Amino acid sequence: MVTRRNDGNALARNPAGDDAAESQGGRNAVAGKVIRIDGRDEDSRFTAILDAAEAVFAASGYDGATMREIAERAGVAQGLIHYHFSNKQKLFESVIVRRAGHINTQREHMLADLFSCGQLPRTEQVVAALFRPTIESGLSMARDGGGFARILVMLANSTGEREQALAQKHYDPIALKFIDALQRTEPELNREDAVWAYMFAIGVGMTMMAKTGRSLRLSGGVCDDGDIERMMEKIVTYICGGIRALARKPD
Repeated sequence: MVTRRNDGNALARNPAGDDAAESQGGRNAVAGKVIRIDGRDEDSRFTAILDAAEAVFAASGYDGATMREIAERAGVAQGLIHYHFSNKQKLFESVIVRRAGHINTQREHMLADLFSCGQLPRTEQVVAALFRPTIESGLSMARDGGGFARILVMLANSTGEREQALAQKHYDPIALKFIDALQRTEPELNREDAVWAYMFAIGVGMTMMAKTGRSLRLSGGVCDDGDIERMMEKIVTYICGGIRALARKPD
């Protein structure tokens, strides 16, 4: 089996002591050289594990997913998954981190850019920064079955301690930044309504993250949920209308 050092390079010795490595995916170290057995390098196998885990968690939920099924889908020995991730909970978090990190980094950069121009951005720009990375990533991931969209819905809607802890760790920090931003662009929006506005907006985002074709079906072919720019136009208009209604509601 292989491990990962902090520098991202491979250690090709099987941690269980099997120098020969397993015929279904291991690599040997011979005189300091790494020999590929299954034709994949370490990064490819690592990615295959995360891809397989995402698909299995999406289909079966956390409790229904098994390390054996994930290993079979990834085409690696089960022991390799345990070696890289220790247990199912850490593997599940790694699946979340891979996608959430990419999306939230984009969101944070876009939001920072808006407020670095010397003038206050419009609410529409803040909402666009919230949604665009999510929708673009969702449509990209739809080619792989849209598994992460289902995992994200599961994470957001669960009251379980594990899911709530992951949401708090990986999503709450960026959520607070957008809630603050909404209050800056809409000064009449109080904190309570800013939080509700964010929660309602995220509900819309998760619905549109998964490309299902339902809008196309319901509209007779007019509303294409694969058209990012058209969706962005409608979502931003819809969400900003709701935010401003909350901000200007009568006392």
